[in-house]
Amino acid sequence: MTAPRGKRRLPFRYCEPAFFGGLLDDPLLFLRIRPLRRALLFDCGQIAHLAKQAIKPIQAVFITHAHMDHIMGIPTLVRHHHASPRPLDVYGPSGIAERITHLLAGFDWNLTEPTWFTLRVHEVLPDRILHFRFPGPEGFVRHSDGDEPRHSREIWACTYLTVEAAILDHKLPVLAFRVNERPYFSIDGTKLEKLGLVAGDWVRDLKSRVWKGQCDREVLVTRRDGERFVQEPADNPAELYDAIRGKSATASLGYVTDVGWTQHNVETIQAFLSGLTLLCSECTFLTADEDKARASHHLTTTDLNHLVERLAPRYLLAMHLSKGYLRRTFDLYTELRPPKGTTVLQLPNHIVPAPVGVRDVNRWLRPV
Repeated sequence: MTAPRGKRRLPFRYCEPAFFGGLLDDPLLFLRIRPLRRALLFDCGQIAHLAKQAIKPIQAVFITHAHMDHIMGIPTLVRHHHASPRPLDVYGPSGIAERITHLLAGFDWNLTEPTWFTLRVHEVLPDRILHFRFPGPEGFVRHSDGDEPRHSREIWACTYLTVEAAILDHKLPVLAFRVNERPYFSIDGTKLEKLGLVAGDWVRDLKSRVWKGQCDREVLVTRRDGERFVQEPADNPAELYDAIRGKSATASLGYVTDVGWTQHNVETIQAFLSGLTLLCSECTFLTADEDKARASHHLTTTDLNHLVERLAPRYLLAMHLSKGYLRRTFDLYTELRPPKGTTVLQLPNHIVPAPVGVRDVNRWLRPV
């Protein structure tokens, strides 16, 4: 992913996105959560080229659908995580647990150990989320953990961000994802002065209590009393937090791939992914091949131009171009027509190393 000119990274406060696939490789969006030193992964196709230090921090994986180029890397994730006690969560559309069951059942697990991790799989349906677990010590045999009602689009959250999902169509259910950074805490000096308060270490303590859900614990604030400063407990830390905070702009990221140009998809995407900082979207075909796009339920450059015009993201990353354009990848960027205010980020054709042939290695088996 090419960074914006003159800037070291995209304008995210808590996150750092990286794209581990080239324009023609399997889509693979990696999102590092800097304060937690953890990461999220969106789609999980070919990942053998990822360094172990990139795979180990992954806390949750979000799969759009179970086509091979979006899910085949799950066994590699398990291979690198199996000895860790920390569970790994996978979110996907209806039927994802059955697909992962078959992926993992193809291996022998006779040497499992009690300390191995548990893979937790969550199927996102329109009205509920189904939960499953695959305990490593049991050879990753699937168990049902029930379900819960789905009252909103949010499916995952931590202190610093939330992940939402919407269901689209690719001749089967496919998920699109939106990542929203939480508003950061800043002080509005005018509000603070009106309350007669003076900034100090107590502000950091207040933020920590609210973010950790510990508002029942006492927070001492500093108040001006004439020429003196006195400390007193806050009546309601949560209300005080809201009363003195300033406005903060938040960043967001959208991820959508393998969707058809249908009225339902377009309307859902427009309602779900408007106002993004970064849109990562498939663009599998050039405009001249619209018939192929419609037949395979993918987007063309013209389709993406229409979407970007409606969504108006600050940055656009087009991905998942058909390998049939190997010698015409520049045409993709020629056909993209982003509106004013949208910057197009460019990918190299490939990030995945080139395949190795017999001639590349047979010298090692020659007598010396």
